[in-house]
Amino acid sequence: FRLVESGGDLVQPGGSLRLSCTVPDFAWDLYAIGWHRQAPGKEREGVSCMSPNGVNTAYVDVVKGRFTISRNSDKNTVYLQMHNLKPEDTAVYYCTADRRFDQSCSFEPTPSTFWGQGTQVTVSS
Repeated sequence: FRLVESGGDLVQPGGSLRLSCTVPDFAWDLYAIGWHRQAPGKEREGVSCMSPNGVNTAYVDVVKGRFTISRNSDKNTVYLQMHNLKPEDTAVYYCTADRRFDQSCSFEPTPSTFWGQGTQVTVSS
């Protein structure tokens, strides 16, 4: 199924952005939703994820305290609010969806992981 991301932009260091990921209705309570990113010349890394019920979340250490994952069930949308952005946050950000049978999430994609098309975040003065 299709994940639709939006919100990427050019922002100055210290600025904020909010990324959005729209999830199909049938997947809303069955899939853990996550955000991964890939910077030029670097491997893709998990940034944040949320359990299917939205209760449990996780963050990679380098974004803790700056990024927040949240969701709006009325809009079937998961957000990644990013504050105090740094040049090293520059990357293509991907929304992901993984079928889960418990209320956990993981940064490790599998062959069954669904990926969005990606949205570019550039942090530069």
